[in-house]
Amino acid sequence: MTVRLIATTPEIAALLAANAPVAIGVSGGKDSHAAAVAIVAYLNRIGHAGPRLLIHADLGIVEWNDPLPMCDKLANHTGIDLVVVRRKAGGLMERWESRWESSKVRYETLSTVTLVPCWSTPAMRFCTSELKTHVITAELKRRFPAQKIINVTGVRRQESAARAKATIASPDADRRIWTWRPIIDWSENAVFRYIEISGLPPHPAYRVFGMSRVSCRFCIMSNVADLTAASAQSEAHDLYRQMVRLECSSSFAFQGARWLGDIAPDLLDAPGRTALADAKRAALARMAAEKRVTKPMLYVKGWPLRMLTDDEADILAGVRREISDLLGLRSGFLDRASIHDRYAELLAAKPPESEAA
Repeated sequence: MTVRLIATTPEIAALLAANAPVAIGVSGGKDSHAAAVAIVAYLNRIGHAGPRLLIHADLGIVEWNDPLPMCDKLANHTGIDLVVVRRKAGGLMERWESRWESSKVRYETLSTVTLVPCWSTPAMRFCTSELKTHVITAELKRRFPAQKIINVTGVRRQESAARAKATIASPDADRRIWTWRPIIDWSENAVFRYIEISGLPPHPAYRVFGMSRVSCRFCIMSNVADLTAASAQSEAHDLYRQMVRLECSSSFAFQGARWLGDIAPDLLDAPGRTALADAKRAALARMAAEKRVTKPMLYVKGWPLRMLTDDEADILAGVRREISDLLGLRSGFLDRASIHDRYAELLAAKPPESEAA
């Protein structure tokens, strides 16, 4: 097969020349598919003799049914072992649900000022950092102790404004794992052409389901068309209802202002549609209440920084009562005196500034 242009750097070239281990992240999506096949061909061409593996982070029930079979096919095609890693505490759906439970407890105990959304966001992608990056790097360091490792990803600059700023390669903090983005300048058309040449079909979500991107069934980055296409697949229906239930119980829409429950309301029963309508009303009321909390009162690193004034404590008490009633929370600290006591307790528990520094 013709080897397309592979982006590299002197640091990556030196590591390959030293036969450093190469781990290729695969998700079942088109970019990691193309990157895996292209990099194996490239490594063969340059005579790389170090360890190689494909590595897949399993996100649990949020994934399509096909990623693991797709990754198995890639492993057979390339002749490289596939390693599957998972977060010990559960998949992404479990992470979203546990985050909401934690948010409730923190609010009820006045360990934060406002409720924390359960969902990951484009600006806070713990779905990637916790369930992919962390578990993959931990496994690589375990397998290859005291070695420098190359971690290949299929990131492309064309994918988004954020990824347009990506570099070809970058090291982690201790410079042990180098993330290499060899197809960073490939176009989407080039990716699909390369997959066709490889003889392995892409994930069916592209050509059969009509998705423009393949990650989770319902992704925080998905557009309306992809969310609609995903909801049309029977394999996604149970997950859809579970995610909408979390929207309803939390009053936080899946994509900020976009409710997943609005994508395919026909998949919900009558009580589910009623719960969604109630959640939207609760969300509006919650946001209106939270606006009464002034900026100097909001949670920041090191919070609390000071005691509240009586007026601020009264505002916070009123907001906490309203939100707790809206969402059925068992919150304490619902009046001025108890809020002052709680802030004093939190301030007394903070280490001295010399220790904190």
